[in-house]
Amino acid sequence: MTELGLYLTKKSVNKAEISRRTGISKSRITQLSNNGTTKLTVEELCKIALSIDISACDLLNEISKNITLPNSK
Repeated sequence: MTELGLYLTKKSVNKAEISRRTGISKSRITQLSNNGTTKLTVEELCKIALSIDISACDLLNEISKNITLPNSK
């Protein structure tokens, strides 16, 4: 499961409702929630954030909390 999927599960968000509100297909929401290689677009991030009544910045911070830069030598 992706960070987005974990976040939506933790917040008990209905993915079908997100799909209805955003126009993003249910299959795409499922793909974004389950497949770590699927790329989330900025537009999708913003629409999902609006649909669950949080800021896009807060959602981005939550789903990217484990991203780090590679070690520099």
